[in-house]
Amino acid sequence: MQPQSQDPVPHPRLGTIETIVVDSRTLSCDGGLGALGHPRVFLRIAHHQTFCPYCSRLFVLNPDAPAGVEH
Repeated sequence: MQPQSQDPVPHPRLGTIETIVVDSRTLSCDGGLGALGHPRVFLRIAHHQTFCPYCSRLFVLNPDAPAGVEH
């Protein structure tokens, strides 16, 4: 039997961040819950990722996305 540590390392259970990989730098988010979602917002990925200010979804640009793909 091993002795218990006097200072155990805490392991907080934080919520998970929904990460969505996309192929376009322009996108929209409505929360994905239908009527329980949020107003649709249009987002633009400037570098390699952005997040939704309403639901905190993280949108990551696919590194294999063709250059110049805009919708």
